[in-house]
Amino acid sequence: MVVQVVLTVFIGLFFLLFILFKVIEPSYMMFFNKPLFVHWYPFSKRLKPHQRKILSDDFPYYSILSAKRKEYFEHRILMFTKQYQFIGKDIVVTEQMRLLIAATYVMFTFGMRNYLVPLFKRIVIYPTAYFSTENEVFHKGEFNPMMKAVVFSWEDFILGHLSSNDNLNLGLHEFTHVLHFHCMKNNDPSSIIFFDAFNEVVKYFSDSVLSSSLSDTQYFRPYAYENQFEFLAVVLENFFETPAQFKTVNPDLYDHVVTMINYKENQ
Repeated sequence: MVVQVVLTVFIGLFFLLFILFKVIEPSYMMFFNKPLFVHWYPFSKRLKPHQRKILSDDFPYYSILSAKRKEYFEHRILMFTKQYQFIGKDIVVTEQMRLLIAATYVMFTFGMRNYLVPLFKRIVIYPTAYFSTENEVFHKGEFNPMMKAVVFSWEDFILGHLSSNDNLNLGLHEFTHVLHFHCMKNNDPSSIIFFDAFNEVVKYFSDSVLSSSLSDTQYFRPYAYENQFEFLAVVLENFFETPAQFKTVNPDLYDHVVTMINYKENQ
């Protein structure tokens, strides 16, 4: 009898979840261009007081969040630092490094339900620009899918983080490459929304009229026009660094980015 009740409950729950994710959510996405829900953590994890202070002092985005969303943010940071390995090359990886790198990624993906991706397993940190034996040039950062690694020069990462209005942010730039590749190959709700909106964003690179008009504003640095991958990465840097100016220069493109990452200005 007990077994039958448990089995009935299990089947009912499975059916409910099937309806929720396979019927209701696709319809919701079609109308609202966002997942049915983003945050749900039955066993939420919280940062320690000294870790929270690092974010409060060094990561302005965290400070503008509501109390509830700070809880979500902290949980995601801890899940990120648990999922990915941090490796220092001729540098000791500190807690501040882990928190600021994780917070950059979490800020970027805060509107996405499936935010931890399998395309990389480790964060490699060099003290300064490092020499690549593959193309024999110095790099400040890169996403290397073959090595499943995101690599940063800490000097350049922290410089991009501290200079909040120069539209140069190494962390955002490389993590955009990660999310771009991930969303091209996956069909979870956030990936679908990201890629659909990306197809609108990339028109400002591929369409000669739109591209010329955007280039004339000189708002994006020339590197944005190297290829569609760099275009997207630069667009996201500008989006987070100078949002008010971005919205003024091209409100339509700005709105596509808002949809792409399900971003909320007033958290």
